[in-house]
Amino acid sequence: MADSAPKVAEVEREESANVLDKKADALVKLMRKSKHFIVCIADFRGTNGVWTLRAQGKQAQNRKNTLQAIPSPTHMALVELQNHGILTYLISQNCDGLHRRSGISPDRISELHGNSNREYCKDCGKEYIRDFRAVSTYEKSIHDHHTGRNCAICGGALLDTIINFGENLFEEPLRSALTPSNEIPETVGRKRGAKLVICNLQSTPIDGLSDIRVFAKTDDLMIRVMAKLDLPISAFILRRRLVIQMETGENERQQLAVRGIDVDVRSEPFTISLRSCPEPGTKMKVELQFMGHYNEPNLEVEYGYEGEGDIESHYLLEYNPSDGEWTVTQSESPHSDNQARNTAAGSERVVVDLTDD
Repeated sequence: MADSAPKVAEVEREESANVLDKKADALVKLMRKSKHFIVCIADFRGTNGVWTLRAQGKQAQNRKNTLQAIPSPTHMALVELQNHGILTYLISQNCDGLHRRSGISPDRISELHGNSNREYCKDCGKEYIRDFRAVSTYEKSIHDHHTGRNCAICGGALLDTIINFGENLFEEPLRSALTPSNEIPETVGRKRGAKLVICNLQSTPIDGLSDIRVFAKTDDLMIRVMAKLDLPISAFILRRRLVIQMETGENERQQLAVRGIDVDVRSEPFTISLRSCPEPGTKMKVELQFMGHYNEPNLEVEYGYEGEGDIESHYLLEYNPSDGEWTVTQSESPHSDNQARNTAAGSERVVVDLTDD
């Protein structure tokens, strides 16, 4: 990828607010008519992009820890479009994990180059979303993806999901994203009846194929688009789902099992052995400690044992980084956000290539 980046970066351009506003209007009209609205996010270009700097023999300086990064207005706008049934699919070459963290459903995204917070079992395929970088040290080889952890389900070795140079993309996200995925914008631009919109601060090789060409930061464009759609851009809320369950462990002893879940991903349980089976109606408090990327304080969750073993109690934990407060909601089944998913009607296909760095 670095070989295709220019050593002398093209000057970035930003259109005036009036021009940007008119182009946002045009994009909204296409979105309202489209049957399939797909977003493609390319990799690290731009005047200070990773590949541009490498082409110049430089290293990126003062790079922000992605674990502490707050998803941008564009991230959150895409989540809102997903929840209203407007966004059909998201194809991303980023591996920072921010799309999944922001709330994009795993069945609506192909993370083509992997996710630095996601690892999987090589034997049973179980996936784990982490609050830390789940990446191999690559001490033996860049092709050695072992993270040093094992699967809680079958005991198999866990591997990271990062795609390094010379490695093939994972089959499933590639198939979902269509292949060759890097040619999707050009394919759409050449397809009769399809519409291609490109937002980038620099020119691209397929600008001539676009129906709308926007020179702007993606946040500036998406803030206008969402306002014209009369849809809010929700503030980022860190969401964690928790299951607490009384179960029978080894030697028939009762134990309290605490598991984190992320949509369809379940982590290893923390178990607390009890001397005896508690009486029905017993209330127990579990104190949770977090990684602290967003300065999350410890959280106390109350679990009520009703006398029936193996019954799961589900909790949705929501943390607002802006005020430092946790909110806990309990339910009897896995929590879903239950946000409306309206269907966008129409016959045209629209792809937006968001390549702004």
